[in-house]
Amino acid sequence: MLVAGESGTGKELVARMIHDSSLRSTGPYVAVNCAAFNEALLESELFGHEKGAFTGAAKQHLGQFERAHRGTIFLDEIGEMSLNCQSKLLRILEGHPFERLGGTDRIQTDVRIVAATHRTLPDLIDDGRFREDLYFRLRVIELQIPPLRDRGDDILLLAGSFLQHFHKKTGRGPVRLSAAAADALMQHGWPGNVRELRNAIERAAVLGFDEEVQPDDLGLRLTQRSTADPASPVSGVAPLATHPSPPASNTNLADAELRHIKAVLAQCGGNKSQACKLLGIGRGTLYKKLKEIEKRGL
Repeated sequence: MLVAGESGTGKELVARMIHDSSLRSTGPYVAVNCAAFNEALLESELFGHEKGAFTGAAKQHLGQFERAHRGTIFLDEIGEMSLNCQSKLLRILEGHPFERLGGTDRIQTDVRIVAATHRTLPDLIDDGRFREDLYFRLRVIELQIPPLRDRGDDILLLAGSFLQHFHKKTGRGPVRLSAAAADALMQHGWPGNVRELRNAIERAAVLGFDEEVQPDDLGLRLTQRSTADPASPVSGVAPLATHPSPPASNTNLADAELRHIKAVLAQCGGNKSQACKLLGIGRGTLYKKLKEIEKRGL
């Protein structure tokens, strides 16, 4: 199975959901980022090695294919896999056993393989960097995960869900989006997709002062969508404003953090111990921040 989509669209979440909803859900789920290893280390990571197989191989190492037996292995960024590893992976997909590096024992595993990539694999095939036969084996079932900018009202649904999560986690911060913030979210281009949206909402949850998230709390860069479909009202989220979003503030992140600390301390009636608990910082850090607040006249 091949899951394709831009970075940050949630390809691993899709893979995990496939595993959890399948008959293999009681088996292991193993994730490997193919881009995180060079060729030799990736072979060892996937297929294992025997003691003495190479310098530093002090003991036998079971590969992730063995660990994923009767479960699912998720191969992220498969477009970064070397041609040699691709050949071994193709043999496993065709039902052949494999050997650990430096070993002679033939190992057979029963594994579902879910591969993911943000690259265009046909282009890599044309460049001689990806095996065409492996591509066709993987894409028997192919899922294309759309970018966030093409998902309409999902932007506000996800933002509302993230906001509830962070509010529940911290017990403070905004509880809903303002109309202007919702408008800003819908107009943004989201080059980082869902990952960028989650980070923006987490920032707003930490730095927001009011019950409603304001556009400045999100810290969005000026990347607008080329076309923006109007969003319908979403439960728990304020409807979109009919006026343009206000210009971005020049307030920097450090000042926003200090103002947030000052506001939390005020809410605690000046109780520094309680403020430290809510902020998740030590008293020494709080005193340091209070000195900065006084110095800057905030």
